[in-house]
Amino acid sequence: MSQTLDETTQGALYQELLDNDSRVVPVVLRKQSPMGDGSMTVPVSRYTDPAFHKAEVEKVWKKVWQMACREEDIPEVGDHIPYEIAGIQVLVVRSAPDTIKAFRNICLHRGRTLKEYPGRAEEFRCPFHGIAWNLDGSLKHVPCKWDFPQVPDEWPLPSVNVGTWNGFVFINLDPNCAPLADHIGELDEHFATWDLANRYKAVHVGKILRCNWKLAQEAFMESYHVVATHPQLLAGMGDTITQYDCFGNFARGLTPNGVTSTHVRWEPTEQEMIDALTDRTLDIDELIHVPEGQKSRTVLAEHRRAALAETIGVDEANKVTDAELCDSIVYTLFPNFHPWGSYNRIVYRFRPYGNHHNLSIMECMILNPFKGKRPKAAPLKMLGVDDDWTDAFELGLLTRVFNQDVYNLPKVQEGLESGAIDEVVFARYQETKIRCIQNELMRWIGAE
Repeated sequence: MSQTLDETTQGALYQELLDNDSRVVPVVLRKQSPMGDGSMTVPVSRYTDPAFHKAEVEKVWKKVWQMACREEDIPEVGDHIPYEIAGIQVLVVRSAPDTIKAFRNICLHRGRTLKEYPGRAEEFRCPFHGIAWNLDGSLKHVPCKWDFPQVPDEWPLPSVNVGTWNGFVFINLDPNCAPLADHIGELDEHFATWDLANRYKAVHVGKILRCNWKLAQEAFMESYHVVATHPQLLAGMGDTITQYDCFGNFARGLTPNGVTSTHVRWEPTEQEMIDALTDRTLDIDELIHVPEGQKSRTVLAEHRRAALAETIGVDEANKVTDAELCDSIVYTLFPNFHPWGSYNRIVYRFRPYGNHHNLSIMECMILNPFKGKRPKAAPLKMLGVDDDWTDAFELGLLTRVFNQDVYNLPKVQEGLESGAIDEVVFARYQETKIRCIQNELMRWIGAE
């Protein structure tokens, strides 16, 4: 894997790895959909201009399907969870055993937010004056109703469209939107092998970042940054061997692990490769031992296959390929939903913090397989703008990687706002995912 990449080898090395897998890999990993050789630059204003942020609110956030929560966040009738996007409050509720609804989370009297926190209730009663609505959004009670002749007997909460996919609950604020299935499209086929619905949310951590939401998510949409930002991973990660694909409104990167980056100019041992992936430090013993004569990628796959067998069974675990167990299979569905494929367990979501163009929220969910009764979903643990990712010990070794990532982001925002440059430049291949989603963004917004 010391080959130098150029335009003729893009994606080919990853397919070569699949050829040598210990099992026949899913057809979906054999798909290749390169975006093409076109270069891209975008105006800095997409990250710094409040007017562009306002256009995103009106033409994207108020129009597009977006993931609001998991179904297991609201398992029982009356369970509800607030979702906020760019200052717009939505309340998602299980209104009946098999029905999930969503409403604008606002009292129709004076505009007070109805529910600020997740919980369970028999009604939605405004804390200000006590006007109440039923779980299905219908009006229940108006104190001193005689004093509101202009209020009709039917005064329902404004409804919001709801759809579910693979255990996720999506909402859409546009009453005339196309069905969620149209938005999901071919992504459903990609995840047919990987049942995300039969998982539970074991961890959910969010953090406020000092940067535009697109800057935040774009930092997690390419492996090009690994050589400078995460050099400790290079011995065991094929960052430059990543296959990138664009499928219209979603894109993916397939990054192999258990191989060495083409940036590395020395020959790490198989043990050093796996130590890099497991974040082993010099003061601790090997977390996974590579026996003499064996390959780190094979050993890593067998280690993860054995762990997976404890929840899905030995027979099913034995069907899972090395690539599915080892590699970072990362999808991005426009505008801000990032589910990982196979049993990698990670899901990202990025969105503006409040209605600010220069602040954002990054969230990481860990979806675990389970056997027996579905465990209770973990609540969101929010970290403030000055909190450290290591405060979220639930994320394990991800915290160090996240700290390296987000350290750059406020400085990028500051640089863009300085006025020194007018355009942001994207690599034609290694930043394929960013280019793909940027194209989709402008399809929704229209030319500037």
